[in-house]
Amino acid sequence: MANQLIENKLKLLPEQPGCYLMKNINGTVIYVGKSKNLKNRVRSYFKSKQVGRRAELVKEIADFDIITVTSDKESFLLEITLIKKYQPYYNVQLKQGTGYPYIEITNEKDPQTRLTSIVHKDNGYYFGPYPNVYAAQATLRFIQKVWPLRRCNGHQGRPCLYYHMGQCLGACFQEVPRSKYEAQIAKIKRFLNGDITQVKQELTEKMQIASGNLEFERAAEIRDQLRYIEQTVEKQKIISNDHTQRDIFNFYVDKSWISVQIFFLRQAKLLRRETKMFPLMDLSDPKDEFMSFIVQFYNQKNRILPREVLVPEGLDNDNLSEVLGVKVRTPQRGIKRDLLKMAKDNAKLKLDEKFRLLELGNRKTKGAQAEIFQAFGLPYGHIIESFDHSHIQGTDPVSACVVFKDGEPFKTAYRKYKLKGEVEHQNGADEVGNTREVVRRRYSRMLKEHSRLPDLILMDGGQIQVDACLDVLRNELNCDIPVAGMVKDNHHHTNHLIFGDPINGKPLELIPMNPKSEGFYLMTRIQDEVHRFAITFHRQTHAKNSLASKLDGIKGIGPKSRNKLLKKFGSLKKIKDASVEELQDAGLTLPQAQSVKLTL
Repeated sequence: MANQLIENKLKLLPEQPGCYLMKNINGTVIYVGKSKNLKNRVRSYFKSKQVGRRAELVKEIADFDIITVTSDKESFLLEITLIKKYQPYYNVQLKQGTGYPYIEITNEKDPQTRLTSIVHKDNGYYFGPYPNVYAAQATLRFIQKVWPLRRCNGHQGRPCLYYHMGQCLGACFQEVPRSKYEAQIAKIKRFLNGDITQVKQELTEKMQIASGNLEFERAAEIRDQLRYIEQTVEKQKIISNDHTQRDIFNFYVDKSWISVQIFFLRQAKLLRRETKMFPLMDLSDPKDEFMSFIVQFYNQKNRILPREVLVPEGLDNDNLSEVLGVKVRTPQRGIKRDLLKMAKDNAKLKLDEKFRLLELGNRKTKGAQAEIFQAFGLPYGHIIESFDHSHIQGTDPVSACVVFKDGEPFKTAYRKYKLKGEVEHQNGADEVGNTREVVRRRYSRMLKEHSRLPDLILMDGGQIQVDACLDVLRNELNCDIPVAGMVKDNHHHTNHLIFGDPINGKPLELIPMNPKSEGFYLMTRIQDEVHRFAITFHRQTHAKNSLASKLDGIKGIGPKSRNKLLKKFGSLKKIKDASVEELQDAGLTLPQAQSVKLTL
């Protein structure tokens, strides 16, 4: 069953192609997918019965994001990038694709064509980015067969294999005239810029000559090259009436935010698009900020300037042209004018979607947090902090602090604490001592550093923890932060809340909250989050301490050797499976390695 956040987002899904990112409760991206129709595909995860690994994935999904594109090829390119960036657990890692691939004609004495994802300022010719690495590879193979340059490492005193195959001009054993390279490069550039009529005519003539000379293998090879052009170049939709490389920028402004849409036109086709949204720093003239954005956009790594940049009316095109070093203009009619309008429409769509999500989200976040403060009779506060402890019969005690800001997890402010454990009781843990220790450590440091204190502390326990927290705050730290307790029933569900300040004459009392309210939902979410964070930290600590204690019991292994093994292998199983040689590589002597191997 989808949570409320997901339900809200499902209502806003567009019927457009794009990619979606599934996230777990920690905000980690656990799966990236693509679809021709985001609305149908993403909804299917939550509205249909799932089995197997997909069911496991759905159980872990706590949130999702989408990125819309204009074609299935774009979504594939985007999917490669996102998978490389996040390396999601539920994705099969793609072996090829390192970002946006380009075809480069190198600037060398004996130039070559090659695939690259890194753009250097070396006066080489770069074409792209391509929708995916496979399309770029196919195009490169075609170019190397039809218009060969250099495919070997250079002069080696004898012809290379590629020369014999007709895919190298022979720099490996002879001086190749510059004019010969320039003629080939001119043809390659014409082809990459979309001029395929002459190419098809030349190939057709060569195929006919080869067939007439009974060179049927050669004729078949040329036929395959023609088929490549028909299937991969002509098949793509032409959306412009010329082949100039150009980028199209447009923007939309609303509620102090600007949304920028960029279209990348290559070979008269829309190869890719990007959306950028950010708050405006200067509301007086958004066009200035928009122009600044365009200049900064091309200052980024691996950004290639096209031959032409199209922008909306009202900008200083001459100034932009001078700064960028390329022609900047505003089309007045035709297809390019329509594309400019399409970019503006897309920018508006993305910004409207952002605001609708923010509006829905605020009802579940700020509104819910306001309910909590109202229930306690407190003015609205922005920061809530919550604590929970974890241990196993008093061993390896830890505490965790989670922070919520305006109803949302503020994860960079989360903190973990290894507790000393002041006293151990018969039940295995001292809740009072643990609470006093973590509260003292947390807020004495914040006071010392003059950090902003929270507006409310929620203890994941009953009166014992609340009393201990209040005692440290009021009597030791002279601090007036309000403290409340979230008390669970036998089924580990929040049953009631307690609030007060007995030290200042306000006895603790039960606080009722509607269990169906957004405030109560946020309260349980905070409680679940701090419990999860504490349990996860304790498991890590306990596993590490358990492993360390087992290693300490091995004859000849001291603290230094133990740390070497922990750093190298990380788990008892990996240490156990390691060979004597691998243990020595970790820094152990031969006797030590043999001792570890025999003992484990």
